Amino acid sequence: MAEQSFHRPDSVEEAVRALAAGGEDARALGGGATLVALLNAGLVEASALVSLAGIEELARSRREPDGSVRIGAMRRHRDTASDANLRDGQAVIAAAAAQIANVPVRNMGTIGGSVAFADPAADYPPALVAAQARIEIAGDGVRREVAAQDFFRGWYETALEANEIVTAIVVPPAPAGSRGIYRKLCRVAGDFAIASIALNLTRDANSVTWVRCAVGGCAGAPVRIEQAEALLSGGPLDAERLDAAGELIVAALDPVDDVRASAAYRRRVVPRLLRQALEAAGT
Repeated sequence: MAEQSFHRPDSVEEAVRALAAGGEDARALGGGATLVALLNAGLVEASALVSLAGIEELARSRREPDGSVRIGAMRRHRDTASDANLRDGQAVIAAAAAQIANVPVRNMGTIGGSVAFADPAADYPPALVAAQARIEIAGDGVRREVAAQDFFRGWYETALEANEIVTAIVVPPAPAGSRGIYRKLCRVAGDFAIASIALNLTRDANSVTWVRCAVGGCAGAPVRIEQAEALLSGGPLDAERLDAAGELIVAALDPVDDVRASAAYRRRVVPRLLRQALEAAGT
């Protein structure tokens, strides 16, 4: 491993400056669950490591007066999984966090690190899209927010620019009485998803009245199909309506063949995951 410098700043501003000073191979270090493994395997290089562990604001989660929730980037998966601030449909994020890997990884990994790495088969991306979350990003003297749907741009590609870091996830208030559901199919418990689906919905006695749906593991970024959401909303979810929504979603997917499953298998299981998620929501 090449010689590298290590920094542990006390503020976001110091972290951004340290990244800029470290050159193009400087890397921000969150929990280290992914980055340390990549460094040890020689898959990435780092001229400088900038640890975010000493920045107090990044470790907090708080509920704002308007009902939105701000989750600091250094919030551990275990804490997000049990975060009482995430209510109603917002809880889809907690449900996703609870299914990440295993206990040691959930104790170590952070939401900001996972979001910035943007593995298409990771659990957070579809949940954040379904929750209508925004990613807060800090750069040189400025902070900005990007909708999760726009933040994840492709295979391991995000809206982050040079010398920027993820500082928080901002989750807007969910509709009153909404539910957040996350389901994934994987080879063994804790593995990355073969396919996953995240729902944020409201319902009455007979039908879904509003829904936001995102699919993970089946393209370079989460897939959301507004036509399918419209079809699932406003009427009884009979077999014909469910089949039609599933077909719309499958047509928009761009899965690959890999060691976990074939593209054809992924297309086959997504409609079944949709049905399971809707059943879990009591529809």
